[in-house]
Amino acid sequence: KDFLKWLEEDPFGLDEDIKIIIFKCLDCGKEDEVPEYVFEEFHYDLNDNEEVEVVCPFCNGTMRRARNVPSD
Repeated sequence: KDFLKWLEEDPFGLDEDIKIIIFKCLDCGKEDEVPEYVFEEFHYDLNDNEEVEVVCPFCNGTMRRARNVPSD
């Protein structure tokens, strides 16, 4: 099989749309995009009532999913 044709066929699914989840920092208020597959990996070990928390790339604060952050 021709190598270039194989590359064009996207054998690894790299052309699939990646769903994005918006996270908002509880400390500085900035938002960041997190791919859904990353969110799912963090969410895997949590109980139903626990929130996924990630480190803010702007201030090293705590980020949570934006829809779960209380409005200011």
